[in-house]
Amino acid sequence: MEPQGPGSVLFGCELTADTKSYTFQVDEEDDSDHILALSVVCLTDGAKDECNVVEVVGRNHENQEIAVPVANLKLSCQPLLSLDNFKLQPPVTFRLAAGSGPVHLAGWHRIVHREDASFEEDDDLSEEEEEEVELAPIMPAKK
Repeated sequence: MEPQGPGSVLFGCELTADTKSYTFQVDEEDDSDHILALSVVCLTDGAKDECNVVEVVGRNHENQEIAVPVANLKLSCQPLLSLDNFKLQPPVTFRLAAGSGPVHLAGWHRIVHREDASFEEDDDLSEEEEEEVELAPIMPAKK
């Protein structure tokens, strides 16, 4: 795992039989943009050889709560899963939907201040660059 920039801090939480969920949220009055990038989910010391299903609970485009399974871990066959910096926007809840854990989630919490001009430069192309980008036409396969 590599830091995602100067405004990034390490994130981690553990889900167990006693603590089935964890909610990551930020202060509503905070004017910054927050991104949570999950890198890995893994079983930790004391896990049983059972299916441990981790769900992400958030809101869809209609502001309805949805739960999506992101990992199904079992000690004997898949104790670890790389999530390749799976990006989420808070608030988001992680829930142990099946199994007793312990399951550890790790990643980065990126904080971007809205007045930070580098955010716009890094993530968006300027209008001139957008016009220059042309896609090659799709050609039929040769037989």
